[in-house]
Amino acid sequence: MFKSMRKSRKNDSRSAATVNLAPLIDMVFILLIFFLVTTTFIKDTGVEVTRATAAAATPLAPDALRISIARSGAIYTEGDRVDLDTLEQSVRRFLSDRPHGAVIVIADKDAPSGGVVDVMDAAKRAGAAHVSLAADLPTNR
Repeated sequence: MFKSMRKSRKNDSRSAATVNLAPLIDMVFILLIFFLVTTTFIKDTGVEVTRATAAAATPLAPDALRISIARSGAIYTEGDRVDLDTLEQSVRRFLSDRPHGAVIVIADKDAPSGGVVDVMDAAKRAGAAHVSLAADLPTNR
């Protein structure tokens, strides 16, 4: 009689020691989905530029279209090199999704000023109401 009681106690202790991992895995997936949905992804322009400095510089809008102009005058947006006609089409596509979207021109400080004016003009022709020129804050503030 004692042997059968001991076996049942032993089986009870084993069943109580198991851990159900399903709720933990569900919680991890919920957290993963939460972080993926709330994360803001910023598309880089695909070119390194040395921006000019300006004391009145303000932070860039995270949902703006970024257009880079390299030192050589080459124009880049969303990682691709484009010409002015293609740039104008890209700005139109961007504005069709976001009618009040901003366009930010990130020009190298040694880029030709005529190219910067051409890019800003193409963005305006495409219908951009807000076109800004990016600059860095001075380091000795």
